[in-house]
Amino acid sequence: MKCFLCPRNCGADRDKEVGFCGAGANAVVARGELHFWEEPYLAGGGASGAVFFSGCNLQCAFCQNQKISFSVAGEETTGKALADIFRRLEDEGAENIDLITPTPYVDSIKAALDLYKPNVPVIYNCGGYEKRETIESLNGYIDVYLPDYKYFDDALAVKYSRAPRYREFCEEAILEMRAQVEDVVEDGVLKKGVAIRHLVLPTHTRDSIAVLDRVFALLGKDVFLSIMSQYVPCGELSRFPELTRPLSSLEYKAVVAHAERLGFENAFMQEMSSARKEYVPAFLR
Repeated sequence: MKCFLCPRNCGADRDKEVGFCGAGANAVVARGELHFWEEPYLAGGGASGAVFFSGCNLQCAFCQNQKISFSVAGEETTGKALADIFRRLEDEGAENIDLITPTPYVDSIKAALDLYKPNVPVIYNCGGYEKRETIESLNGYIDVYLPDYKYFDDALAVKYSRAPRYREFCEEAILEMRAQVEDVVEDGVLKKGVAIRHLVLPTHTRDSIAVLDRVFALLGKDVFLSIMSQYVPCGELSRFPELTRPLSSLEYKAVVAHAERLGFENAFMQEMSSARKEYVPAFLR
């Protein structure tokens, strides 16, 4: 069957070839382990059961996970094998099952969840470049949607991520996510709902401020929001000299100040010390 899961609409017959994302017929897991560094509103003081999938429908020039996003390497899994990973992580004490870069493998994930639905929240942790129809197909499977909203300016989306009409697709997907799940919070932890992440890029605070304005317009001041300072120059950035330095504290503070002016009630801010390569997970083990 030809693949039209994401906005690329590449039409690859993934039983015979890989799509734009590099994915074939079966889900490939680069790492499935407890992860202790997610936002407190996702895991409280505990660990997420992070399942890092290999391959990605975005090609962000600055991606920290290029070892697995620009190529596909890891353990190829069937629906049962993936369900077994969910069960193992839950048995190890995971507060949630955090599906990271899941978009290329939506069908495999649904097959696994049909076999075993964890008793902890299932998180769809994606880059925001999603088709509304694909998100619709996940209704009832996902407890917490965790999309990025990377760019307001589509020219930046094309330049850095090769993602035409990023904002349009991202906003349609976010609205569908919200239509499916309202926020349910227990002891400060999001058990159901939608949370938005935005990574502030160096030299692009104006675009970040525009993203926050749109998030406020779409979802209001009560939305769970992470404004991330963890940008680390990664990959081959010679074509983008503006991205070859870390984010400055002044740039990050300008974006945070705008979030405060808008009055977001559930915004999470990062320490600037989060921008360290040591926090990038070791994959393929």
